Amino acid sequence: MGERRGRTPGRWRSAGRALFRVITVWVVSTLTLLVLAALLPDFQLQSADGDSVTRTALTAAWCAGAFGLLGALVWPLIVRALLLVPALVLGLLVFVLNGSLLLVALWLVPDGRGAAAPETAVVVAAVMSAVASATATALAVRDDDAYRRRLYRLTDRKRPRIAREGGAEPVPGTVFLQLDGVGHHVLRDAVADGRMPTVADWLASTHTLVPWRTDWSSQTGASQLGILHGSNEDVPAFRWYEKDTGRLMVSNRPASAVELQRRAVGRTGDGGLLTFDGASRGNLFSGGADQIALVLSMAARRGRRNRSRAGYFAYFSDPANAVRTAGSFVAEVFRELFQSTRARLRRASPRVSRGGLYPFVRAFATVVERDVVVAAVMGDMLAGRTAVYADLVAYDEVAHHSGPQGPDTDQVLERLDRAIALIAEVAEHAPRPYRIVLLSDHGQSPGETFESAYGLTLRDLVRAGCGLPVPRRVRRTRRGRPRTESGQGSEARDAARDALRSALHRPFDTAAEEGKEGAEAAAVAAARAPEPVVLASGNLGLVSFPGVPHRMTREEIDRLHPALLRTLAHHPGIGFLLVASEEHGSVVLARDGVEVPVADLADDGPLAVFGPGAAASVRRTDGFPHVADIMVNSMYDPAAGTVHAFEEQIGSHGGLGGEQGRPFLLRPREFAAPPGDLVGAEQVHQVLRGWLRESEGPQVPLENSPPKSDADVILPVDEPAVPDKNG
Repeated sequence: MGERRGRTPGRWRSAGRALFRVITVWVVSTLTLLVLAALLPDFQLQSADGDSVTRTALTAAWCAGAFGLLGALVWPLIVRALLLVPALVLGLLVFVLNGSLLLVALWLVPDGRGAAAPETAVVVAAVMSAVASATATALAVRDDDAYRRRLYRLTDRKRPRIAREGGAEPVPGTVFLQLDGVGHHVLRDAVADGRMPTVADWLASTHTLVPWRTDWSSQTGASQLGILHGSNEDVPAFRWYEKDTGRLMVSNRPASAVELQRRAVGRTGDGGLLTFDGASRGNLFSGGADQIALVLSMAARRGRRNRSRAGYFAYFSDPANAVRTAGSFVAEVFRELFQSTRARLRRASPRVSRGGLYPFVRAFATVVERDVVVAAVMGDMLAGRTAVYADLVAYDEVAHHSGPQGPDTDQVLERLDRAIALIAEVAEHAPRPYRIVLLSDHGQSPGETFESAYGLTLRDLVRAGCGLPVPRRVRRTRRGRPRTESGQGSEARDAARDALRSALHRPFDTAAEEGKEGAEAAAVAAARAPEPVVLASGNLGLVSFPGVPHRMTREEIDRLHPALLRTLAHHPGIGFLLVASEEHGSVVLARDGVEVPVADLADDGPLAVFGPGAAASVRRTDGFPHVADIMVNSMYDPAAGTVHAFEEQIGSHGGLGGEQGRPFLLRPREFAAPPGDLVGAEQVHQVLRGWLRESEGPQVPLENSPPKSDADVILPVDEPAVPDKNG
């Protein structure tokens, strides 16, 4: 009884503080409406004949109360009804929907004393939501209970503080924050230049920074699949063609993502890193987590347990969050327009097009997705979940179009640091201590695009080498425009010219004696062959011949397209090729007639320029069932650190060469150091799993994992995958 009586005054005090906050927000909102009515001619709180000050104030109070109630009761229903609307569209609708609620609130004012033009209602509603949010936040700054309750709305369950037996300290949880595309070198520079003070403080006191090396396929699909599920076997690139199924696999398409996750689970027999009490936020794959939001592999499924968009509802159900994020979204669109215009006026080089929908795509990645993911992680910590893995994609998106380093990406890194600081602050209110691990899935390498440097795309070059029609602009090209940092500009131009002549079936001067009969025979053979599928994944290109059911060998390709391999290998924009061989198993081809069997590859051979581990990475990819007929890696200039992307990106990743293959791992010092150099995402998975065991977070024992034949049971969905337009 004594304990119950002791709790009662505390409950009354809490209720009293809550009532005080509601009244204060109401009063401030009323005053805001009065000010806006005085400033905006199309916003009225009086009758046509005018009202007294008291009557006008009562009208404003009525309108403010109605708007607040509609925001609390109706707004969550609107957001839930719009969950099927694309998130980008939802963000743009926020202002209109909020303005509509204000019009309804004005309609509810007695005697028709409230009125506003629709466009004015949008402005008034945005200001009202912002002011109410700021006031409520300010009142709750020193009230931990209110702060915790506000953040608890971001999650769907509450827990008491988690403790060990005997009343010892609670079991620590672990949060893995992935800074997508941030390389080891970029992070170190950002810390040294003061752009990431939170990370700098951690490095000086609690954390240790270590680099790791990606696989040949240095992109999120391969890296995150390996990190979360322990296997990225048979993921040769970001996108690739599978001859046996006829499918075009693209890592960031829902149908492809769910298939990749199914295969990984089937190979390992284990649900993933987050199988026990985990949460997956903003990732391509679930990691076996039961709590998911913005997870691509779940977006292709439909079922009662599919909560891939729950994060949007939890965040946008608060109209203040919605308005704040929508405002930041619009500001980011204008920021991109300004930055791209500045780059054009300064004639920055290299440069790619940043028009069309890109400003909106950038704003979604850097604002909407960031805000929703950060809010979801905060909710996970307050719910006391054991393991959380979240991906923040802002830097990667901007670096593709602005370059890995510069003023545009500097701003993104600063905002990411603030998000990290917020998560660390919220961790102090969680029911258990949390250890925060920062990591990246790959870096980015700068460089002019292949097309910009040489006047043709990789697809153009392959088609020309196969004797297929090419655009007229390619036939007019006489020489490339390669970069000349190495001082070999003349030689590079000559090599590009000769490679293009070969591709267009113009014989080399040293082979002028070749007759027309051979060229005509090659043209006839090429005309009968199926057109190749040419795909780009950053500076990694893949060439497949869909008409041939097996992986073609070098000898078969030479018989079908005599000029193709020579054209590719001799082009100055290409570093090396990987192709199967009847004589040697598989071979690496490079310029100057270099040909090395894959079995004999070493780091001091033709791949030496790409750094340690390149030979092993190529050898591993060569064993994948769905490796392309021809794997093409662009050149790499170690002095400048540049590559040539085969798509429109001046900051790229996907192959070998430079910073793209050197991501980072920032670990709390309580965790054991990784055993030696970390090579490949699968090794990172083992390290992270070991850290979870160190924290005494119980993971699913491997011996109790479901058999591979039951791998689909682990996926928390009920219905089959919904295929995308490519199957």
